[in-house]
Amino acid sequence: MDIKEYVEFLASSAKKSQRKLLKINTEVKNRTLLRAAELLVEKKDEILKENEKDLKEAERKGYSKALLDRLALNDKRIDGMVKVLNDVASLPDPVGEVVSMWTRPNGLRIGQMRVPLGTILIIYEARPNVTIEAASLCIKSSNAVILKGGSETINSNRVLVDILKQAARESGFHEGAVQFVDTKDREAVNILLKMDNYIDVVIPRGGEGLIRAVAENARMPVIKHYKGVCNLYVDSEADMEKALNIAYNAKVQRPSVCNAIENLVVHRDIAKEFLPKIAYYYGKAGVEMRCDEESLQILQNDPDANDVELVPAKEEDYYEEFLDLIIAVKVVNNLDEAIDFINRYGSGHSDSIVTENYTKGMRFINEVDSAAVYINASTRFTDGNEFGLGAEMGISTDKVHVRGPMGLKDLTIPKYIVFGDGQIRDNYGIPKEEEEIEIDKSVCER
Repeated sequence: MDIKEYVEFLASSAKKSQRKLLKINTEVKNRTLLRAAELLVEKKDEILKENEKDLKEAERKGYSKALLDRLALNDKRIDGMVKVLNDVASLPDPVGEVVSMWTRPNGLRIGQMRVPLGTILIIYEARPNVTIEAASLCIKSSNAVILKGGSETINSNRVLVDILKQAARESGFHEGAVQFVDTKDREAVNILLKMDNYIDVVIPRGGEGLIRAVAENARMPVIKHYKGVCNLYVDSEADMEKALNIAYNAKVQRPSVCNAIENLVVHRDIAKEFLPKIAYYYGKAGVEMRCDEESLQILQNDPDANDVELVPAKEEDYYEEFLDLIIAVKVVNNLDEAIDFINRYGSGHSDSIVTENYTKGMRFINEVDSAAVYINASTRFTDGNEFGLGAEMGISTDKVHVRGPMGLKDLTIPKYIVFGDGQIRDNYGIPKEEEEIEIDKSVCER
């Protein structure tokens, strides 16, 4: 079959299977997740072998070190996927949960009950563990999922999907509810984005270019996360040890992910003490610091900063999601300037303040317009698993439906359920035989 027929087959199969999922109970869903976890362990060598194929091809194409890190699987990351499956299995099933109920004066009992979104298309780049995270959440929330990973990890994703399908077959879950777009043909995405008759929502995870392209072309709702320009503000009343550890962790621990900081904002009163110290550690880690005029002057004249690469910052650097060992630095006069800077240059993802002043911390929490705002902690914690959600479908910077890490409950929506005992509106029922039938035309307007 041609690419259009192939993609339509995947989408229609997912839609048909999703309707069947409403009859599957929590026990079957959990059994599927736990079996998939067992298979990941049993087939670890096969997974690593397929991932090695992707890595060699990526190296041949000259991918950056940061991107290679996103592609790579190892024992620790496979163990992380196993943990995700076990964690999601242990979470309460949100499907069918009645979240509220009230009684009207006429006796009607009205409530809201959680139901699946339906069929979800997730388009993602680089990280193959997204395959497991997305599928696990969809399985538990009774959504069908269509997985479209990047061509750079097609071998890794293929073996992971095979494991999920095997677990589904062995556990009584509908195998067709987990679909994988097994092609490098870019036209597949364009076709999928027009299939709103099959697909209920699309979630893109990747670079800003991918997300904007999906948002502009999709006919179905899109849950977006354009980019992660995260900021750390070191206040004049910061604890120096906390500030150094947080600034180092948030940039260096894994710079290629969306919750790593890209901008370091420092209060002028602490800049001469803090900046040379963090520059010393950044230098050892190979971080390039793109500095405003004041921070550049401080660091150029300090011997602790001898090993770090210093570059004058340009305006556009503060908007940039580097996803690499690069950080832009800005010195500010006060908290107001810091908040204004973050709200202007940040992407509404995750931002943190280091301060021992409670009032300043709470002002930062209240006034920074982001999905996750921290006091005295690294932005690297913005993650579904770290937040206790089991896993995440992505981190939304939207302000509709969900904002921040999109976990299990966020893959459901409420629908109204109404319990009655024969109530009719305005007592307008079947007329008695002796009554003349009169039609109230205003009924059509209500």
